[in-house]
Amino acid sequence: MENVSNLSKQALDLVIAYGPSLLMAIVTLLIGLWVIGLIGKFVGKLMERSKVDVSLQKFMRSLLVTLLKVMLFISVIDMLGVATTSFVAIIGAAGLAVGLALQGSLANFAGGVLILLFKPFKVGDFIETQGYLGSVKEIQIFNTVLKTGDNKNIIIPNGAVSSGSITNFSAESKRRVDMVFGIGYNDDIKKTKEVLHQLINADERIDQDPAPFVVVSELADSSVNFTVRVWCDAANYWGIYFDMQEKVKLEFDKQGISIPFPQRDVHMFTVAGEQSN
Repeated sequence: MENVSNLSKQALDLVIAYGPSLLMAIVTLLIGLWVIGLIGKFVGKLMERSKVDVSLQKFMRSLLVTLLKVMLFISVIDMLGVATTSFVAIIGAAGLAVGLALQGSLANFAGGVLILLFKPFKVGDFIETQGYLGSVKEIQIFNTVLKTGDNKNIIIPNGAVSSGSITNFSAESKRRVDMVFGIGYNDDIKKTKEVLHQLINADERIDQDPAPFVVVSELADSSVNFTVRVWCDAANYWGIYFDMQEKVKLEFDKQGISIPFPQRDVHMFTVAGEQSN
């Protein structure tokens, strides 16, 4: 009976000593979890309004909520009188070890976050990066997937993409088509310019504002070169470029304008007094 009384007294002493701290820790835990839930929802709506990529929204929200829960757990443990210094040190050391082991992956993750936040390109854009040309098929957290013109998938780490140069051919609705055509030195320059302007004006895909640009740009070794620059919708760029190559060749042939190939004039001299063997 005396033992039961002693146990009851000890239990009462423990409740008196640790009850308030335990109660406060439980209340803090419950309120903290509720607040973290509100913060998670708020951040989710904020990113949704900012039109952040859906996959990034979920990942960032999950990461934020997890970090807040870890901080809440450490605070609750500390309120119960448990020393958290060594616990935090262990977490920090583990985090450092994981960070060093996943250094490349973390760089790719950071690159993916930057790409999804600042949007230098989007899915469907035609870009050049890291020496590859293609349409953006997917923007993942760690990699960007390009689809090339010959239907190959190129997977490029986001760390390299975000830290390197990116040429986005789809960023603007208009593009300038630059072409060079050469004629022979004996051909009529004025007639050639008229022919080129006629071909340009006949193509409805080519814009007249800005006005097409046709000039003699170079007196080369074997040809007089014309530089032709026209503006068009980005979607029509390659169609105009390839069509003009064919149309110019056919029209030059029809008009008697030559397209010279590289050639050299060789002059033979006979030295006086030289005898042939």
